[in-house]
Amino acid sequence: MLDFAKSDGLVPVIVQDAQTLEVLMLGYMNEEAWQKTQAEKRVTFFSRSKNRLWTKGEESGNFLNVKSIHIDCDKDTVLIKADPVGPTCHTGSRSCFSTEFNQNFILELERIVNHRYENPSDESYVNRLRSRGINKIAQKVGEEAVETVIAALTETETDFINETSDLLFHLIVLLREKGFSLETIAKNLESRHQ
Repeated sequence: MLDFAKSDGLVPVIVQDAQTLEVLMLGYMNEEAWQKTQAEKRVTFFSRSKNRLWTKGEESGNFLNVKSIHIDCDKDTVLIKADPVGPTCHTGSRSCFSTEFNQNFILELERIVNHRYENPSDESYVNRLRSRGINKIAQKVGEEAVETVIAALTETETDFINETSDLLFHLIVLLREKGFSLETIAKNLESRHQ
């Protein structure tokens, strides 16, 4: 149980992207916001400036859907891993913290590929590639791997970076087609490291 008494009825809440682990924002909850967040599985804060409950996204539609909740060892701080629906910050940024770049964009790219699988569109390259079957997807990974090797040996750094990016993108599509994720690969690599 959270200890709301330590800080005059409010506890700090860190919200982190459940997939990329990027810190998205910090807010505060009173006990009512805490109960509402758990019941509705959408992050609700107590707004100190508005002096009321405020569900993130209630006006913009950019909700933070709760994936998991973690309470710290002192029971006075909360970490929420959430699935953001759109940008988190009111400025339109993915995070309220200005960072140079999204360190986990590869995980974000995986999310985009999954979204394209779940919401196919004729304009989507992922959808067009997927419609050609696993053999074509695997062939594209092979082609991009060869192009990456050639770029590494004979072309510019920019060419190498572009070909490596193409390879990673197509590999993410192949993983999705086979029903696996980057998490599967990360866990496998971690187990091999020990």
